[in-house]
Amino acid sequence: MGRIKKLGFITALLVSQNVLAVSYPLPPEGSRLVGSAQTIVVPHDNKLPLEAFAAQHGQGLSNMLEANPGVDPFLPKAGTQLVVPQQLILPPTVREGIVVNVAEMRLYYYPKGSNTVEIFPIGIGEAGRETPRNWVTAVERKQDGPTWSPTPNTRRAYAKEGKTLPAFVPAGPDNPMGLYALYIGRLYAIHGTNSNFGIGLRVSQGCIRLRNADIKYLFDNVPVGTRVQLIDQPVKVTTEPDGSRWVEVHEPLSRNRAEFESSNKVPLPMTAGLRAQLNGADVDAVKVDGALERRSGMPVKVSWGALNTPLVSTSGQ
Repeated sequence: MGRIKKLGFITALLVSQNVLAVSYPLPPEGSRLVGSAQTIVVPHDNKLPLEAFAAQHGQGLSNMLEANPGVDPFLPKAGTQLVVPQQLILPPTVREGIVVNVAEMRLYYYPKGSNTVEIFPIGIGEAGRETPRNWVTAVERKQDGPTWSPTPNTRRAYAKEGKTLPAFVPAGPDNPMGLYALYIGRLYAIHGTNSNFGIGLRVSQGCIRLRNADIKYLFDNVPVGTRVQLIDQPVKVTTEPDGSRWVEVHEPLSRNRAEFESSNKVPLPMTAGLRAQLNGADVDAVKVDGALERRSGMPVKVSWGALNTPLVSTSGQ
């Protein structure tokens, strides 16, 4: 994790703040599959970390790492083809307000009266300081220029690492809350950041962190009172109107620091209902097992047929 922290300082200097969500037209009733993946090529004179490419395409670092195993996150090799995971399965929730799936580190916003969904990468709470899940709440208030008063526990945790954290951080560009915040419930917020590092990682004290252009969009467009639902679904499945079945698998969140720091894969939460969706005469068990093992964070077609990989388009970089 030390190298990842060093990457953050580099990325903060290199990545533009002008990053916005990826916008998708809503699929018809009965469908939850949207978008298409694409590939980009790392330029020959590249000096940017993987986070920079993630930001350019509205992704979090975790999304790019899942889709591109083995790629150097600190300096992707020139000529490397990177998959940008812009195809996904919408969560099985109501298409209303804000839906946060902590497992995939994405925030879905369904603007009222529109036929689109705006999808943002997020950073979430570190192990032991979890972002809530399985919770329905609302945007209680919005704050332009939030201040931050870290809890005594947070200050003690920083002190153990030899860091001094003030009791109060005023509003401004150096505030870890960023320039805008949407407060949900009593203790949590959806807010910006004073560094792009951490989008797609577990780095916050439990709040939901976005790049600054992304939180500005939400601040300007999300009304107070908007419904907010937080879920934890590393495995999403859909049966599309044409009968095809797809599964999207993300690495599930560890529940404690020892598990977080282990190199072993965290077991997938396979409920009976989820397993039933992945069984059937029309489903290729080999493809299912491959998707559950690979955990690419991208939809994989698991029903019988010629197409068994995500749809991918190619673009230059």
